Amino acid sequence: MIVEETIEKLLQLHLKVMAQALRETMELPGADAMSWEDKIALIVDREWTDRQNRRLAGRIKQAKLGMSACMEDVICSPTRGIDRGMIRSLGGCGWVRAKQNVIVIGPTGTGKSYLGAALAQAACRAGFRALRTRVPRLLQELAVARADGSYVTVLNRLAQIHVLVLDDFLISPLKDSERRDLLEVLEDRYDKCSTVITSQLPTKSWHESLEDPTVADAICDRTVHNAHVLSIKGPSIRKTKGLGDGGTNSAK
Repeated sequence: MIVEETIEKLLQLHLKVMAQALRETMELPGADAMSWEDKIALIVDREWTDRQNRRLAGRIKQAKLGMSACMEDVICSPTRGIDRGMIRSLGGCGWVRAKQNVIVIGPTGTGKSYLGAALAQAACRAGFRALRTRVPRLLQELAVARADGSYVTVLNRLAQIHVLVLDDFLISPLKDSERRDLLEVLEDRYDKCSTVITSQLPTKSWHESLEDPTVADAICDRTVHNAHVLSIKGPSIRKTKGLGDGGTNSAK
């Protein structure tokens, strides 16, 4: 009777998982032989685990990964130029704690976007906030924000994200206003949080592609010099998989 009353109180306190854990613990074989310390430890552990899982699910949802990606599923091979040790190291998120960047370079379809999403997912699992966005879409959002007066608010929101994945960097020429918007984002993040950039262009071509020498210097200085650079090689994984699996898998 006391246990049922306690369960009811837990439910009223919105501790549904703890209430269920208490009921299941009391029904375990040999529960009478367990100390109350052990029972409480089991019950609290269930509640703690559930909350951690819900927080992780929330961080992953807010990250807008756009695909199911994780570092454990990244295809590592010498032919792709992806070292398993490097992937394991990046998966530990030491680069996030050190406020460093990651740059992923490679032809289309080789798995750059997947790796960027996987890095963001690893950051979420480590307790960091992440966001993945395509650069053209981000620049469009900033243009709209400038027009409706929310520009500073959007910049402040981006600056508070621990890991920002900028996908498809320099996929098309940038306008002067777009270059400066991008610089504002990177300036706010420099030495404070981490940025992941995926691009088809090697870093040595960025300066020329950005066109404006002054802005190009500033952008490259804030991204390249403290970055881990991965250069992916090989044919398009999308073409390799093609219609063989119905085209449902993303390049890894």
